[in-house]
Amino acid sequence: MPITLKQMRYAVAIDQEGHFGRAAQICHVTQPALSQQINLLEEICGTNIFDRSSKPIKTTPFGAEFIARAKGILLETNRLVSFSLSQQGKPHHPIRFGLIPTIAPYLLPDIFPLLQQNLPEVEFNVSEAKTEQLLEAIEAGSLDIALIATEPEKAARFSVKEIIYDPFILATSKKQEDISNPVNLTDIPIAKILLLNEGHCLRDQAIKACNTESKTSANIFAATSLSTIMEFVANGQGVTLLPTLSLKKEANDNRIQLVNLTPAGTGRMINLVWHEASPFSELFTQITSIIKQASQTRISQNHLTYLEHPPSPQP
Repeated sequence: MPITLKQMRYAVAIDQEGHFGRAAQICHVTQPALSQQINLLEEICGTNIFDRSSKPIKTTPFGAEFIARAKGILLETNRLVSFSLSQQGKPHHPIRFGLIPTIAPYLLPDIFPLLQQNLPEVEFNVSEAKTEQLLEAIEAGSLDIALIATEPEKAARFSVKEIIYDPFILATSKKQEDISNPVNLTDIPIAKILLLNEGHCLRDQAIKACNTESKTSANIFAATSLSTIMEFVANGQGVTLLPTLSLKKEANDNRIQLVNLTPAGTGRMINLVWHEASPFSELFTQITSIIKQASQTRISQNHLTYLEHPPSPQP
């Protein structure tokens, strides 16, 4: 009995998610249907692909090799389909668009109206994940484009288009009256700086900006979202670095004060990336221009509203 592309897609999804239920969701099937196909696949292979006793689920030694080979086959299959349809100028499926969590909630409300206005014939499926997962998905052919705040390794096969530079701003509680404006990060005690948890590129960028060694930052409070961190900041339990893009959502609180950093130049570059072999580079370049327009507008508005004028009191 032959192994099917469907079974390979399901297996790669489980490897990516470490969970049968989440894999079923991203494959748009029920969990029993996905499990049935994986059981059949393992029966064909004559051995287990996944160690179901581990949490999250991990591959067996055989499974790791199988997944690596399946990813290559799926990538080439997607390229063949894309090539056969490339004369139409757009993919046969909705654009699979991934964003990191420290960009998605701040730019999506601005991006989508412009995308719909300028590309009414194109549909989008949006997902949110950390940078490493997004880049792996592009390489595997399960994602078309990703908006990230780092640049892939030079050896990686990605097209990278710069969107905008997003400066960092220090957020503190108004209870902390001893902080000057602007402030040098080296003047702030490391113990006061609140960071996202491991795996977020914003955490790594903040550590680098503060000239903080990873061992020094190991005891620093870590959260899963900027919104969680901002509640601690508002209550005077620390400070954090906010991207300017996030100010409308994260700093619209009359308990918060925003402080410029000196010297200037602390921030992150936001990039749109896709696989260099994609036949849809022209379309993705159009999308780049649209996202760049929305980003420039958002950063300008946030700067004027929150850095030159205090936020309005919350009801």
